[in-house]
Amino acid sequence: MSLPPSEVPQGAIRFNTDSQRLEFYAQGEWWVMSTDTPNLGTSGDSTPGARGVFMGGHNEPDPSQVWDIIDYVNIASTGNAIDFGNLISSEQEANACSSSTRGFYFGGDPAENTIETIVISSTGNATDYGDLTATSKTGIGMANATRGIAYLNNGNTINYFALAATGSGIDFGDATFSGGSQGMAGASPTRGVFGGTFVSPAANANLDFITIATLGNGQSFGDLSTTKYAGSGASNATRAVFMNGYTGSAKTNNIEYITIATLGNSVEFGDTTAANYYTAGSASATRMVSAGGGDPFSNVIEYIQIPTTGDAVDFGDLTQKRRHLDACSNGHGGL
Repeated sequence: MSLPPSEVPQGAIRFNTDSQRLEFYAQGEWWVMSTDTPNLGTSGDSTPGARGVFMGGHNEPDPSQVWDIIDYVNIASTGNAIDFGNLISSEQEANACSSSTRGFYFGGDPAENTIETIVISSTGNATDYGDLTATSKTGIGMANATRGIAYLNNGNTINYFALAATGSGIDFGDATFSGGSQGMAGASPTRGVFGGTFVSPAANANLDFITIATLGNGQSFGDLSTTKYAGSGASNATRAVFMNGYTGSAKTNNIEYITIATLGNSVEFGDTTAANYYTAGSASATRMVSAGGGDPFSNVIEYIQIPTTGDAVDFGDLTQKRRHLDACSNGHGGL
């Protein structure tokens, strides 16, 4: 392993003015310092840590059965998911984003424009938040601490909405691709990166980025190393990771990542425990968990350590086998 530049000693600390985060230098790379870790240990799991929440989907034995299920896990530990509550109605093929306190679930099948919200630190049912500017099915979601971002797959429209209030989506700009469905995303406090969609008649490897605090159109970031869609995406403040997916002819087990503050194509990270698609992912500052999937339907949850590279490891099980579910957390990289 090559040594870092002599002018940057191991353990050096800096304030990154782009991400507004403290960082430390180790192993030739700058890493985000975790300064606010949600303490959500419960009587059943006393380990403090961020919560990952998994919402909606459809499952065996009847693939037409759509669920209003909400599950949660403590991302810092391992174990089976726990019942959180229920969505307003049974939904699949929606998407999600979150602040440090609230999760948001928007769109869905049949195509809707509704936004629902939950309080992540508690348990309970979702409540109505507001509406997007148009209907969306299999869109894309991401957020920083104050804004939720929703790509609507019925065109190239991007909406934003304030996470601390109730209200409706507002036009943000346009993506470089139109009609993209079943994509993946990640975010830092300043930038969102999204893509890896199905744009008829084929999978699309394009990744766009936006500056979340502004308004404007998506710009090209680079491409996924594997042309795929219907995988799971999540991030810490430095890296966005994309797991599993469908190439148009086969399920994949590959994991790839990008460095959010740069531009370029994704890089190989490792492999998941099995080839899968229609999964959903959420993250803390150190871990990504990915769950569910289809054909065969799955309740498996697996995880990776985001600052390293390597293969996924078994975490536990969802309360119900299902695919086309969606996920968020109160400790992801946009916060």
